[in-house]
Amino acid sequence: MKLNITQPNQALKSALVNKINNKTKPLGALGMLETVALQIGLIQQTLTPQLTQATMLVFAGDHGIVEAGVSPYPQAVTAQMVLNFLQGGAAINVFTTQNKMRLRVVDSGVNHNFEPNTDLIDAKIAFGTRNFLTEPAMTTTQCEQALERGANIVDAQIAEGCNVFGFGEMGIGNTSSASCLMSILSGLPIEDCVGRGTGLDDAGLSQKTKVLTQAIAHHGLNSVDAMQMLATFGGFEIAMMVGAMLQAADKQCTLLIDGFITTAALLVAAKLQPDILHYCVFTHCSDESGHKKMLDFLHVKPLLNMDLRLGEGTGAALAFPLVVASVNFLNTMASFESASVSQKI
Repeated sequence: MKLNITQPNQALKSALVNKINNKTKPLGALGMLETVALQIGLIQQTLTPQLTQATMLVFAGDHGIVEAGVSPYPQAVTAQMVLNFLQGGAAINVFTTQNKMRLRVVDSGVNHNFEPNTDLIDAKIAFGTRNFLTEPAMTTTQCEQALERGANIVDAQIAEGCNVFGFGEMGIGNTSSASCLMSILSGLPIEDCVGRGTGLDDAGLSQKTKVLTQAIAHHGLNSVDAMQMLATFGGFEIAMMVGAMLQAADKQCTLLIDGFITTAALLVAAKLQPDILHYCVFTHCSDESGHKKMLDFLHVKPLLNMDLRLGEGTGAALAFPLVVASVNFLNTMASFESASVSQKI
């Protein structure tokens, strides 16, 4: 991937701030909506930004680490939930439909053969990763393939008019991958990064922490190389999401970042291309215990805090109307001058 992700040109910032400040409201009264409006104006380099063909990409993949007993659900649930997405029965279907977002489900590496479906993108690398407790989850070649396919998926959506992407995921065991990536890339102890995932009890959480501690020790990695970490501990859906995020930012799109696993993917992307953060709207703080710590590590503030821990991109879909509201007030709200309203003396 040939990328050149840079901070958006700041030359337009003063004009955008002036436009926001001269709307018929007290200074700063719309809070984070003003922050998002400024951000998207800078991303698009215009005083009148537009959000077009909003698309939610849900990447799905299976994980060999499930063999080690890190999840209360069997691996088969990944494929079953993908079928649920395709049949329109999941939470992400409800919220994307409600908020007029296109939903595309990406088979990045599910342990199942799916029938062709117009809403399914077949980008399968393999039928799940290997068990990273004993060996790297994927080869370097597989990791590079996942990045490239994620980029190609984004390019195809951009060609259809999309300039704002939501990112979601599905994969039994993927909180284990995300926890390891978070720990290694942030320097936080694994105990601070491990959560209950899909609902582990105390004994299950203890077992998961023990397994992930052993996995990190087994690989004995002394240097933090983001690509090596991704290949060692990642999932195909996480790696493909990294490629998609990088390409979306490179093409000056707005990225809606969902919960724990999605933010872990972004953490990898940010290690590779730090300026990607300028293109990201952090939509919510998950109830998965490590997510707030990861957001704090990135020094970012989410739009929502609703104790969500579902994944699928649901937090991003729920927050999307707020992003739309940010753009709409910037474009259509009256100014003091146009409304003949007196400003503060």
